[in-house]
Amino acid sequence: MEYVGSYYVQIITVMGINIILAVSLNLITGFTGQLSLCHATFMGIGAYASTLAVLKLGMPYAAALVFGALIAALFGFIIGVPTLRLKGDYLAIATLGFGEIMKNILLNLEITGGPMGLRGIPKVTNVFIVYFCAVLVIFSLNRIMSSRVGKSFIAIREDELAAEAMGINTANYKILAFVLGSFYAGLAGGLYAFFFRYINPTNFGFMKSIEILSMIVLGGLGNTYGAMLGAAIITVLPEFLRSVSPVISQYRMVFYGMLLVAMMILRPQGLVGEKRMAKRREQAA
Repeated sequence: MEYVGSYYVQIITVMGINIILAVSLNLITGFTGQLSLCHATFMGIGAYASTLAVLKLGMPYAAALVFGALIAALFGFIIGVPTLRLKGDYLAIATLGFGEIMKNILLNLEITGGPMGLRGIPKVTNVFIVYFCAVLVIFSLNRIMSSRVGKSFIAIREDELAAEAMGINTANYKILAFVLGSFYAGLAGGLYAFFFRYINPTNFGFMKSIEILSMIVLGGLGNTYGAMLGAAIITVLPEFLRSVSPVISQYRMVFYGMLLVAMMILRPQGLVGEKRMAKRREQAA
């Protein structure tokens, strides 16, 4: 019974971390319209930075989480300045390339443990800390999106040329969105590291970025609560399919892919996207 209890606690905790990742990517892709394929990379940067801050510098846990998030935000700024002048597929390819570069760097650095990763990380993160951080992230994002800055993000997504004509510095706002999203992803990475006590560069590869992107597509782009719902479903669904039967467990990723394909055909705006679109139609009218 104790094992069963800890198993469910782990799923709920991972769900909270995924919610932070989903809403932060939603800021970049859903609200600002910039397709990023390296969000898991910023998660990994935050995980490694916060872990090394504790193991090598002796930082307290809370300070290490903030430190890791700031380092991820710094890398978000560094990659954002040259790449966010690109659009669409070109931006996606550039962020994908950055993710692969960082993965190979982490695999070859001695301080990061190379391909063996980092072990012996103290387990400090728990479900309460994760959801406390998730509430803070969601609250801050809602405040940002209800401000002039958030309106500028949406204007860039809808029509970048029109936004520039209205006097919005689109380059600066796109970089700001990228930095904020990277900061929150770095925070999620730190929470992840201090919960599982082991990190490896492969934990933060391309497939993890695709998984996070799938969460916001499933829930509904440009909707914070849709991103939360998508994160919850994609966290729980593979575990549910695994428990149904050994046969289905082997093909759970096939079912997962079929679900996304069905969503794109039947409801391309996502599970909670219709409300946002209806609101936009009312505003246009």
